[in-house]
Amino acid sequence: MIIDFESMGFDKKTEFLGGKGDFYVRSSKDSMNNIMCDYLEPGASIGYHKHETNSEIIYIIKGSGKVLYDNIEEMVKEGQCHYCPKGHFHSLINDSGSNLYFFAVVCEQ
Repeated sequence: MIIDFESMGFDKKTEFLGGKGDFYVRSSKDSMNNIMCDYLEPGASIGYHKHETNSEIIYIIKGSGKVLYDNIEEMVKEGQCHYCPKGHFHSLINDSGSNLYFFAVVCEQ
């Protein structure tokens, strides 16, 4: 199965999960997975939230920012991956001056 993100339009989500600013999403979903190719504008964030029934993998394609993971702040940059297992909390924050592009997979367990 091919997912052609380039042929999809972005959905704009403002203050997603209690975050700040605008989050742009292209997504392919089924009952077990949500596969996304996204970006955060400068100063934007995805709100701090718990993964109750699933886990999430975020791979940074371009840019840099930080992750708040179980109340520990970590820097993240292009070529790095953040993993949030089921039962843990996290947030992604673009504290840079340019867009933060990333690929994410949320897997139900």
